[in-house]
Amino acid sequence: MKRVILPLLFLSIAATEVSAQFYYQDANNVDMIRHARQTGAVRREIILPQVNGYNVYKADLHTHTIYSDGDCTPEYRVKEAWNNGLDVLAITEHIEYRKHEGNMIAFLKGYVKPDAQAVNYNIIRKAADEKGIQSDLNLAVKLAQKAAKGYGITIIPGAEITREPITIGHYNALFTQDNNTLYDTDPMKSFVNARKQGALIMHNHPGWRRKSLEHPELEKAIYEKGFIDGIEIMNGSEFYPKAITRAHEQKLFVSANTDVHNSTYEQYILNNCFRNMTFIFAKENTLEALKEALVNRRTLAYAYGSLAGEEQLLKDFFQASVSYKVISEGKNRKKNIVMTNLSSMTYLLRFGNGNPILLEPFSSLKRTTGEGGTLSFTVENLWQSENEHPKLELNL
Repeated sequence: MKRVILPLLFLSIAATEVSAQFYYQDANNVDMIRHARQTGAVRREIILPQVNGYNVYKADLHTHTIYSDGDCTPEYRVKEAWNNGLDVLAITEHIEYRKHEGNMIAFLKGYVKPDAQAVNYNIIRKAADEKGIQSDLNLAVKLAQKAAKGYGITIIPGAEITREPITIGHYNALFTQDNNTLYDTDPMKSFVNARKQGALIMHNHPGWRRKSLEHPELEKAIYEKGFIDGIEIMNGSEFYPKAITRAHEQKLFVSANTDVHNSTYEQYILNNCFRNMTFIFAKENTLEALKEALVNRRTLAYAYGSLAGEEQLLKDFFQASVSYKVISEGKNRKKNIVMTNLSSMTYLLRFGNGNPILLEPFSSLKRTTGEGGTLSFTVENLWQSENEHPKLELNL
C-alpha cells in the first residue's frame, strides 16, 4: 500500500505562529485522508544537571485517582506523568475518603447484592464501624505499577492518612507494603502501622485550611513522637515558606507535589508551566535508591518557577546548571563573561542593587565582573529559608 505524505503549511491565528502540519493518503483509498499527528505519546522533556555525582529525578509524591477522590484512572496518571516529564510517581489514595465507591457499586448493579452500598468510605471525622474498610487499598498502586512498565516510570506505593485537617492534618505514608493494614481509629496507631512497614511519612499541605503553620496539639504530638520524615513546602498552587525553616530545624526532606485530583493539563500545561515536582538526588531510579535519598534529605521542592531547600544543595544545583565563559578582560582585571543556562530551569538573578534579570532555559547572559574577576549575585527564585535566597560570589 503506497502512502503519500503531504505537508500543509498554515498560520495559527491564536498563537500567531507558522507551523507545519502533515497528512497522508492511502493510495488504495481515495476517500480517506489521515492527519499525521501523534497524540498521547509525546513527552515534555525537562533537562536537569547531574549534581555531586547524583542524578536528579523528577517526582510527584502526592497524587489521587478514581480509587479515592480523583477523577482519573491510575493508568492515566502514569501516562500523564510520562507526558509531563516525570521519572517517579507516588500513588497516594486517601485511606479514609473514597467518594467514588458508591458510583462503582451502582455501575455493577445486577452483579452485586441488591442492597450493596459503599461502607466506611468517608471516615475522616468519625471512626469506621465494625465492618471496617472493605476496599482493597492496594489496587490503585498495583494498576499503576503494571502500567508503568510501559513507560519507565518508578511507582512509589503509598497512601494518605486523612484526618480532620485543622486539628490533626493529612499525611502521606510512602514506600508502604500493605495499605490495607494502615487504618486505625486512633491516628497515632495509623502512624505506628506505617512505621512497622518501613514507610516514610510526609506532612501534606501544612497550611491548608489553617490560619498559620503553628502546630495544633495533636499535630505537635505526632511530630514529638518522631513520626514525620518530610514536609510539603509546596502543594498545588500553595507555597509555605515557613515550612522550609521547619524542615531545616527538624531535619525533614522537602517536597513539592501536585496533590492532583483532576488532570495536570488544566492547572499546569494550559498555563505553560511545569507541574510541581520534588527533585530527588539519587544514584539510580529504584525504590531503594529513592528512599535512601529521602532519608538523607537530598531533595529540592519545585513549583511555578520557585525552588526551595537546603542552601548548599540549591547552590550546587544552580552551579551545575550554569556554565561561565570569559570572553575578554578590561581594566582592573574586570572581565566580560557569558553565563549559559544548560537546564530547563529559569533563574531570577539580581546583581548588586540592580533590577532582577531572568536567565531563561538554554540561553546566555552577558555580564561584567567586578575588579579581579569577582561575580556576585543572588538567585531570588531559590529559597533557602522563609525569607532568604542563595548568594553566590565567584572568582572567574
